[in-house]
Amino acid sequence: METKDLYKILGVSKKASQEDIRRSYRKLARKYHPDANRDDPKAEDRFKEIQHAYEVLSDPEKRREYDEGPRTFFGGAGGAQQPPRDGTGSFSTDFSDLFGGGGFGDLGDIFGRSTRTRSAPTKGQDITANVNLKFRDALNGVTTRVAVPVEEACGECRGTGAAPGTLPKTCPDCGARGVRSRDQGFFALSEPCARCGGEGTIIEKPCASCGGSGRVRSSRQVTVKIPPGAKDGMKIRVPGRGSGGKNGGPPGDLFVVTRVEEHPVFKRRGDDFVVEVPVSLVEASLGAEIEVPKPQGGTVKLRLPAGTQNGKQFKVRGAGAPRPRGGEAGDLIVKTSVVVPKKLKKREREILEAFDEVHDADVRGDLLRRARM
Repeated sequence: METKDLYKILGVSKKASQEDIRRSYRKLARKYHPDANRDDPKAEDRFKEIQHAYEVLSDPEKRREYDEGPRTFFGGAGGAQQPPRDGTGSFSTDFSDLFGGGGFGDLGDIFGRSTRTRSAPTKGQDITANVNLKFRDALNGVTTRVAVPVEEACGECRGTGAAPGTLPKTCPDCGARGVRSRDQGFFALSEPCARCGGEGTIIEKPCASCGGSGRVRSSRQVTVKIPPGAKDGMKIRVPGRGSGGKNGGPPGDLFVVTRVEEHPVFKRRGDDFVVEVPVSLVEASLGAEIEVPKPQGGTVKLRLPAGTQNGKQFKVRGAGAPRPRGGEAGDLIVKTSVVVPKKLKKREREILEAFDEVHDADVRGDLLRRARM
């Protein structure tokens, strides 16, 4: 006896129209089809229930008998009505009105597979290429050319894969569909045709230039504009400059990765640059105005206060790297390195010794006091 409510299985009310039933079934069939739920063992049983419910409720006569009750629907036989069979022992349902024709074997497009790989336009492969840049070219921006290895349609056979003067022939095993149906009892599954590899056609005489693939590899020179401030490892997208598409599909994209040489003086930190500047003992002690080199070339003046300590950092705003997408440039971080002379002249030694007599106790006095606490 039928124990489950077929309306509940499809998620519709008893007053649902045929269009409501069809729409709900279409949604559930997509969701619970076994091909889309390979890791769920319960999906197949759920799908069978959905298919059976639709078989009954989509047929006005069967639906009327079901609504009138078990005696009418089951014909007094005491057994539940089963979906009609196709003469081979398998349940059969015509899905052409729901999924665009071809029966259940054409559901591949619903679950992400195409039944005709050759006829479907396919976007070309994206390509990644490196470009080596000098420090200041990356900083100021530059237009350069990049050698890009791409895959394109063979010019000899015009992408057909067949030798000039011949054409691919329809696969006799799948009739150009590219797939063959495999009966699974209650439903049928589609799989790529073994003979043509899912292409739908076979090539009896392959093109000598491409070996029958219809594709050849070549190198193409592409002009790329590097924006100012490009850093090492930055990725720049150039639309449509990758490998050519298949069957009329659009070309892929080119992604250019910048490789910037290191500078012996300036070290990059985000959009900032760090430069270590030597400062004499006198300049650090008395204060001074010094010249500091800039990454872009030239110099900038920086005022050191008296008593500048070794490792003290100063910021020159806007003297760092430009931002590739616009906005305020980074900063230049100036780090002082106080230089102690290795050799002293007699007069220099006398001056420092006199200075030491006055300030020696003050230099370590605080340390000694805190050590005795």
